[in-house]
Amino acid sequence: MTAQTLSIRPLSDSCGAEVTDIDLARISDTGLSDIRRLVAERGVVVVRDQDLSPQQHIAFARRWGEIDYNRFFPIDPQYPEIALVQKDEAQTTNIGGGWHTDHSYDVEPAMGSILVARELPPSGGDTLFSSMYAAWDSLSDGLKATLSALRAVHTSDHIYGPDGVFAKTDIGATLRGQDAHTHAVHPVAITHPDSGRKALFVNPAFTIGIEGWTREESQALLQYLYSRAIQPQNVARVEWRPGSVAIWDNRATWHMAKNDYHGHRRVMHRITLAGSPLH
Repeated sequence: MTAQTLSIRPLSDSCGAEVTDIDLARISDTGLSDIRRLVAERGVVVVRDQDLSPQQHIAFARRWGEIDYNRFFPIDPQYPEIALVQKDEAQTTNIGGGWHTDHSYDVEPAMGSILVARELPPSGGDTLFSSMYAAWDSLSDGLKATLSALRAVHTSDHIYGPDGVFAKTDIGATLRGQDAHTHAVHPVAITHPDSGRKALFVNPAFTIGIEGWTREESQALLQYLYSRAIQPQNVARVEWRPGSVAIWDNRATWHMAKNDYHGHRRVMHRITLAGSPLH
């Protein structure tokens, strides 16, 4: 399989692609390489009409790379590689309901994730993605020069900790790892290790400040960058359907899960892929 034989539909001008007519459970090495390049370039790839069992989901992830075992989400009791991203009928809070980049709080942030739709509401529950390539490209040369010399501090303690955001919600009791502490410092602007493109690497959930700056100074800059990142032209929407699988790159995107399906159950199986230090 070559890149030219993939049936690709862009989800927006700057972010995302939908692929059909492939079987991830039986994809060739060449086909896998093509998908890998597409994910690095477009940030997220949605593959339709799949029928992956949990075992096939794990096998496909292992072909991609090393699995990063999630320390916070509930896990499938049979398959510890699979984190459960779910919201039940009676719950009002969802996981991932704000803009974020998974695992930016780790010293070696996760490369990305492979998310399989298992149970979907009748409507809603879409996931939005935003291109950090496009966010970076939208900035002035002067601001890019300033940002290239800066590093940002990331942590998850205020989100998953015992006094964190989720502890005060109706899903807090389902999460794990409340006693875990995370701290990492990464460049504000990174060079993507696969595509070679520059990308913005801060996010509203886990970035708490600019190294060496006060909170007030940091927030002024970060809020401006966040406003640039979610400009409509940078954003793509993934509409979930039965049999859909999304593969995304944390180094090239943000994402957020829409919480617009109260009274219905949504269950997704997520395997996170290990990454490497960012430069």
